[in-house]
Amino acid sequence: RLYHLLGTYQIQTQPNSMNRVYGKKKAPGPPAPSLGEASEGMDKRVGGIDNKIASLEKELKGYKDKLKTTKNPAAKKQIQKRAMDVLKRKRMYEKQRDQVMAQQFNVDQAQFNIESAKATVSTVAAMKQANTELKGMMKKELNIDDVDDITDDLADLMYDMDEINEALGQNFATPEDIDEADLEAELDMLDDELEEELAETETPSYLQEPQLPAQPTGLPGVKAPAEGEEEALNA
Repeated sequence: RLYHLLGTYQIQTQPNSMNRVYGKKKAPGPPAPSLGEASEGMDKRVGGIDNKIASLEKELKGYKDKLKTTKNPAAKKQIQKRAMDVLKRKRMYEKQRDQVMAQQFNVDQAQFNIESAKATVSTVAAMKQANTELKGMMKKELNIDDVDDITDDLADLMYDMDEINEALGQNFATPEDIDEADLEAELDMLDDELEEELAETETPSYLQEPQLPAQPTGLPGVKAPAEGEEEALNA
């Protein structure tokens, strides 16, 4: 029975001794807020501090107006003391606002860097995928040797087509032993004969139409005015 009691005590005390040596595992807490949520929280804090500063500025303006109208030195001194306290609180809130805004800037900068890193990772993954697809197409569907063969065949075909067109465009009726000087002399003779034929085929004078006077524009029996008189009448 004593052995049984000692075993039970050892079992009950063993977890406590283990916790003292290795420490007790903490329960998982709430998830950490995101950078966007942290920035929104800081923005709300800045808005609340701005409202407090605006309220203190309104209160400080009231004290300034009272100082202008107060004549009693003791009362004026009391108002100045209150205004000084309000001014100190206003400066304290402005300092807190600047600190929160600086922290918010750092959070926003970290969030921007994370978003840029994610965009970079996506871009690199897309480029890797495109590189893999391009390599597969180059190996399976494209071959540089085949492309060179195709371009060489096309060049040969174009050269053959030029020769065929040149052969089809030859004038088979023109002899090859004709001298160009003889052709030019014969062309000059044809020009002279053409001029003589044109001179012989001119219309005779008795067949040409006579030159009639201009058609009269005035009335019969009325003398046409001179050029100067007609301009004067028209004016």
